[in-house]
Parts: sequence; C-alpha cells; structure tokens
Amino acid sequence: MRRNLLAALAFLAGSAFAGAALAAPCTQTRFEDAAFTLCEVAAGQDLRLFHSDAAGDLLGSFGAVEDFLAAENRQLVFAMNAGMYHPDRSPVGLYVDQAGERAPIVTGASDGNFGMLPNAVFCIGTDGFSITDSRDFAARPRACRFATQSGPMLVRKGALHPRFIPGGDSRYIRNGVGVSADGRRAVFVISEDAVNFDTFGRLFRDALALPDALYFDGKVSRLYAPALGRSDLGLPMGPIVGLVAERP
Repeated sequence: MRRNLLAALAFLAGSAFAGAALAAPCTQTRFEDAAFTLCEVAAGQDLRLFHSDAAGDLLGSFGAVEDFLAAENRQLVFAMNAGMYHPDRSPVGLYVDQAGERAPIVTGASDGNFGMLPNAVFCIGTDGFSITDSRDFAARPRACRFATQSGPMLVRKGALHPRFIPGGDSRYIRNGVGVSADGRRAVFVISEDAVNFDTFGRLFRDALALPDALYFDGKVSRLYAPALGRSDLGLPMGPIVGLVAERP
C-alpha cells in the first residue's frame, strides 16, 4: 500500500513538472543537413537575463539560476548562454539586468567574433524585443529591462553579415537569437551539428524569416530545456538568458 502511494505521489509530482516544462516552446528542426533546436518567446512572457545573485556572486550555471529563482517560487522553462564573457565571466560588452547596468557598451572593432562589426545589443523591453547595431544603440539608447551585447550580427535588416563566407570551414556548435520585424517574437537557436556562420545566419533569414539576428557564442554554447530532457553541462558561464514561469 505504502509503495503504491509513493508511486502515485511520484507520478503526480512528475506530471506537474512535465506540465510546466511542456509549456517550453522548444522544437527541433533541420536546415541544410544540420540539426537545430529552437525556443520561441512572445512579448509579455517573463524572459530575463541572469549573471550574478543579490550579493554579486556569479551564478554561472543553469542549476544556480534555478536555485536563485526558487526564492520567488519560479523556475526556468528554458535557458541558454547569452553573450561573450571575459575569463572572470564578466560580460564583454553592454549588460543590463535587474541590478541595472553591470557593463558598458563597446562600439569599437576588435579581433574575435565580438568585435567583427556590426555587432549588436539584444534588448528585452517592456513591450517586446529588439536587436540593434551597437553603434546605433550607443547613439540612441533604448529602454531595456534586460540587455546583452554580442557579435557579430548574423542578420541585419534582412542582410547577412558581409564577412560571412559561403561554405566556410570554421564550424562549431553555435547559438544566437533572432527577432521578428514587429519585435513581438524572439527565437533562440542552438545548432546540434557544427555549422559555419553563413549557414547559421541563413537559418535565421531564410528558414525563420527573421530580419535581425545576433550571435551569442560557439564552442561553449549550451541549452537547458526540461521539456526535451536536456541540461547541457560545462564550465561556468557568463550571461544566461532564460524564460521564467511559476513553479507548479
């Protein structure tokens, strides 16, 4: 009897968690013989950026973000790394979260992917999302609840980054975000196969019809998606973006 009761309770608890997790808008698709996972968010949903706790200590992992949210009786629906960071895990460019601006915007060109201009700022506003060329953002700042700067822009106003090479041999697991023309949808993507920048950019432009898209990172790209039974492991991360929902 006791065993049956425990089994029933475990089933109900699992069902409750699965019900919450199934709200995750994460799907899998293929584009040009490569596999990708997509997670879509609509304006008005509780999308946030995470880096440090109230004491300023690095979160750095999906598990730490879950623990951080537990105090609010909330949990992650999905999450991924969301911008490049220094060896100490501090953001490379502009970073804004619930504590305010933690790092300033960087507008100059530099070596590496981040400085391959144009780069951009992904902004989570009160009424939607935007991806804005960093130089334009610096000249005309937007009001962002959360913001993270990264680079390069994969797609800008429907055009691929001019330095992308079709058939290029620099291939990595990559992740990024694209925003719809009306700013009401943001689609987060991670490749399951190693792809080059050109293929990754064309996925956003041609397959997803998103006019603006921003690269987050490669090599360290990770996804947390309970509905898919997925929690990628690795070294501590810098900025993390995640969709939040109330715990069941």
